[in-house]
Amino acid sequence: MAALGYAFYQGMYVAPTEATMGDVQRIFYYHVPSAWTAFLCFFANFVASILYLLHRGKRADALAVATAEVGVVFCSVVLVTGPLWARPVWGIWWTWDARLTSTLILWLIYVSYLMLRKFSSGGQTPVLAAALAIFGFLDVPIVYLSIRFFRTQHPQPVIGGGEGSGLDPIMAKALLVNWLAFLLLAAFVLALRYRLERLRQRLEEAHARREEEAGAGGDAIESQPVFEPGRRA
Repeated sequence: MAALGYAFYQGMYVAPTEATMGDVQRIFYYHVPSAWTAFLCFFANFVASILYLLHRGKRADALAVATAEVGVVFCSVVLVTGPLWARPVWGIWWTWDARLTSTLILWLIYVSYLMLRKFSSGGQTPVLAAALAIFGFLDVPIVYLSIRFFRTQHPQPVIGGGEGSGLDPIMAKALLVNWLAFLLLAAFVLALRYRLERLRQRLEEAHARREEEAGAGGDAIESQPVFEPGRRA
C-alpha cells in the first residue's frame, strides 16, 4: 500500500504534464505498468506449464493457475485504461489495429484457459490447459512487437524505440516506480492465490484417498463369508 501510494503521488503530482495530451497522459503510468506486469505473469505461466508437462508436478500446476489469473486481471486493466486514454486523444474508444486486436486476443486466450480449468473435470484438464497456455504465450511477443512491424494507431515505441525516443527523466522515474508498485501488488496477490490453489489440491487428494479407502473397506466386507441361519460356523 505504501508503494502504491508513493507511485500514485509520482504519477499524478511529480511527473510533468505532457505538452500535447495534457493530464490525460497520466493514464500512461497505469496502462503501461499493467501491460508489463501481465506479460511477466504470462511468462511465468508459460514456464510453469512447460515444467508441468515435463514433470507433472502439482506445484507447477498451481503456479500456472495463479499466474494466469493474476495476468488476466492486469491485462483487463490494460484493456480498460487503453480506451479511456484513446477517447480524448484519438477521438475513438477502439480501433481494430494490430496492437489492440492482438491484446484482446491475448486476453481471450487466457480467459479461455481459466474457463477450461474451471468447468472441465477430466483427468487430462491440467495437460490440455498447459498446452493452451504454451500456445497462448506466443501472442505476447506479437503484442509487444506489433507497433514495430505494423502501422498502428499507437505511436512508435517511446522506450527503446531508437533515435528520438525516450522519456523525460522525471516521467521515467514515475513510470518505474508505478511498475515496481504493480509488481509488488502482483506478487502479493499471486502468493495468496498460489497458497489457495495448493490447499485446493491437497483437499482433492484427501477426498480421493478417503474414497479409495472407503471402496477398499467395502470390498473387504463383501469378500467375507455370509452367515446363514442353521449352518455351522
